Amino acid sequence: MLPRAFFVSSLLTTSLVSGQGVGSYQSETHPKMTWQQCSGTGGSSCKSVSGEVVIDANWRWLHVKGDYTNCYDGNKWNTTLCSSNDKCSTSCVVEGADYPATYGITASGNALTLKFVTKGSYSTNIGSRTYLMKDTNTYQTFNLIGNEFTFDVDVSQLPCGLNGALYFVVMDAKGQGTAGAKYGTGYCDGQCPRDLKFINGKANAVGWQPSSNDQNAGVGERGSCCAEMDVWEANSISTALTPHSCDSATFVECSGDNCGGTYSGTRYSGPCDANGCDFNPYRLGVTDFYGKGKTVDTSKPFTVVTQFLGSGTTLSEIKRYYVQGSKVIENPQPKTPGITGNSITQAWCDAENAANKEEVYPFKDHGGMQSMANGMAKGMVLVMSLWDDHYANMLWLDSTYPTDADASTPGAARGDCATSSGVPADVESKNGNAQVKYSNIKFGPIGSTFKQP
Repeated sequence: MLPRAFFVSSLLTTSLVSGQGVGSYQSETHPKMTWQQCSGTGGSSCKSVSGEVVIDANWRWLHVKGDYTNCYDGNKWNTTLCSSNDKCSTSCVVEGADYPATYGITASGNALTLKFVTKGSYSTNIGSRTYLMKDTNTYQTFNLIGNEFTFDVDVSQLPCGLNGALYFVVMDAKGQGTAGAKYGTGYCDGQCPRDLKFINGKANAVGWQPSSNDQNAGVGERGSCCAEMDVWEANSISTALTPHSCDSATFVECSGDNCGGTYSGTRYSGPCDANGCDFNPYRLGVTDFYGKGKTVDTSKPFTVVTQFLGSGTTLSEIKRYYVQGSKVIENPQPKTPGITGNSITQAWCDAENAANKEEVYPFKDHGGMQSMANGMAKGMVLVMSLWDDHYANMLWLDSTYPTDADASTPGAARGDCATSSGVPADVESKNGNAQVKYSNIKFGPIGSTFKQP
């Protein structure tokens, strides 16, 4: 997955095990959200599971313990309080969240709604990243191998430049630092993000470079890497199903441009696959499959089913179905010459890389499907987010990218959004009321969550 832009005017993060603690100005009460554990076949035997949702620590207010002084304000650290990462970690505390008023996050029954722009009393929030929890202090983890994951989604209000993303990463179930999972700590992904204010329980203040085009963001010296399974990256125009491999099955910290990924000058120097092996129907030449009024009609809600075929620590295939209006719809067969099959396998990824004549192949270089299997076997945390893109305007998802490429070149056209679209300032001012809704999550063995054709 490419970068995620989602910040509050006064943000915050996690803690050292022996350092940063939790503030006392705002209680932390997680929105409740149910999901279903299934068995048997055809979705006939599913039991409701009580869960909770927590917002990532990077959105939260970070301030001095017992004081309203900001440790981080706008896109800069307080250089006196945070003259060193250790000092910052022990001086600053993470605060609780008012989910609906500050972040535009609401949950009801089995549904979670994320608003794009929320104007609160003290700040304006842009997007969010949330995690499903097992209990107040522990993330819910899933071993996807041999199972299927199903959910309903409404992307009808997501235009060009927005991404309602549902995906899995190999985070620690307890989070990191003193604040732990209860406060949304411990994030990592295949981009080895360096925009995190705390990593592995320690501040990322030293060497921080404020963003030139995002008043709330910046990049630190350290990054946070782990395998990532992008089940769903989408707006109403385009969608992509994308595994991102990593050399390590679990969290690894990186430093500087050696992190690679979106946040570094050397994209392919890191321990993870920044590109992924993506199944985007439009990019595969099937331009009439996904979108408003198309085969999968994004003007209406629909069900997304993703199957992870394999056993033990072997992942052989990733399959996708949609269900809309009681009709089961399979992923389309690609129209790109040289690519056959409508599911992701290692051979399919090899063929896509060759057909698109890509000069690099980081998915395979970092272990490919076997790497993904190793990560899945460790247990992955579910992420549900909504974001805009200050690095590439989301053009890699919904337009022609790179923008100077001929749209007729295999792999260049990813959607029919203009190459001038997706500029965050425009998206935020014109589409502030945009939102995404995730609901009716089901998980269980292959064939247990829906009636397969």
